[in-house]
Amino acid sequence: MVEVNRRSHALTAGITHPPLTPGEVATRAGVAVSALHFYEREGLIASNRTSGNQRRYHRDVLRRISFIRVSQGLGISLADIRTALDSLPDDTVPTKADWARLSRNWRTDLDARIDQLQRLRDNLDSCIGCGCLSLKSCALYNTHDRLAADGPGARRLLRQPLDQP
Repeated sequence: MVEVNRRSHALTAGITHPPLTPGEVATRAGVAVSALHFYEREGLIASNRTSGNQRRYHRDVLRRISFIRVSQGLGISLADIRTALDSLPDDTVPTKADWARLSRNWRTDLDARIDQLQRLRDNLDSCIGCGCLSLKSCALYNTHDRLAADGPGARRLLRQPLDQP
């Protein structure tokens, strides 16, 4: 017997696939079983328990894990990933429309990340080997730590418009 966890969708109407073991999910998703346990502790995925207290996962967890891994690879925080996954329905397998809504909600943030990455790429392209060594023309060079007064982090890169070198 499998106890049903609302978020795992094990008893979705019309779906008769048997639930997956942690090993099966780990193999198919390309993650360690310990990663599954971590994602579950963090509220990113859910499992059901058998009468012997063994975890079982519905197949839609594979899509969630893929989403988690890609998002993490892009530097998106687990908190933001959790918020996004929380927007998906708990009582059914998420549909294409559910995933499209999540995508629309993230579009502005993803576009801003893309802009930052392009700015970094463009600055690196123009600075590698340039030898400019000038705060007036180089967003990366920081002789004598003059930018410390602006605060922590890559202040010049973060505030520089895309059209400036």
